[in-house]
Amino acid sequence: MDAWLGAVDGPRARDAFLLQVVMSPPWSVHVADEAPLTVVAVLDGGACATTATGVHALARGDVLLVRDTAPYVLADDPATTTGAVVGPGQRCAGPDGHDLSERWDAGVRSWGNDPSGPDRLLVGTYAGRGHVGRLLLEALPAALVVRGPDPALLGLLAREVTVEAPAQPLVLDRLLDLLLLASLRAWEAGEAGVGHVVLDPVVREALRLLRSAPEAPWTLDVLARRTGSSRSALTQRFAAATGTSPMAYLTDWRLALAADLLADPRLTLAAVAGRVGYASPFSLSAAFKRRYGVSPARYRQQPVRTARP
Repeated sequence: MDAWLGAVDGPRARDAFLLQVVMSPPWSVHVADEAPLTVVAVLDGGACATTATGVHALARGDVLLVRDTAPYVLADDPATTTGAVVGPGQRCAGPDGHDLSERWDAGVRSWGNDPSGPDRLLVGTYAGRGHVGRLLLEALPAALVVRGPDPALLGLLAREVTVEAPAQPLVLDRLLDLLLLASLRAWEAGEAGVGHVVLDPVVREALRLLRSAPEAPWTLDVLARRTGSSRSALTQRFAAATGTSPMAYLTDWRLALAADLLADPRLTLAAVAGRVGYASPFSLSAAFKRRYGVSPARYRQQPVRTARP
């Protein structure tokens, strides 16, 4: 399986919060909505984002990805005083606590201090994500800027976000997923701006092999041979790049895949075990319970499964 396919499949948008933000300077919005993943794209004008990784200048076409639930600030200038606060549930209020939802209503899926303002942003938030998405997205910085990953796709989203039509939420969900994937692909290709960390090529190949074939009977010897490295060198380089060992990462990856596959009631436990490299449903069940604290059967009974980092 392609690595970034797993990333998007994990946090796939379902009734995602998607909004066009239209502003005239000076403006500043403090975002503390506790969303595990946010995509901010600049449609027109510009903005500055103050995040856990620093201050990022955003120009037209740029995309900001913010993961984890830490607050961040979007503004015309980092020095601008906060004019609005977005809290959990996307509640919008002024610094004094008064609700701004109606006052700053700028039309269909649009919000801001000026409906014709020069700064126009697209903000999409994912409420939850699967375990596969968690593993992959945790490899990213807490926030990063991708410079113009796909102008055509961004233009399509800009046109569709304010459309009222049958099944429009589903259309917007899929377009948001595509924008996320385009941004991840651009970042992976080294076209990103702030915060891009290029992994050791040997480690990158090891990750590709493990992610694409988790069902294979991997051993450290086999993985080292396939990456053209020695066992000791691979172990050291892998730990330096990921903070864990190759086999520990494989276990995490297999169990994350299993957790997401269990959401499909058509798959038996034996089928899930086979897809993720466990010899039997019993061995998968034991490993799964050690990791998640419940059996696969009990896990399946949980009505909502969202994984936050």
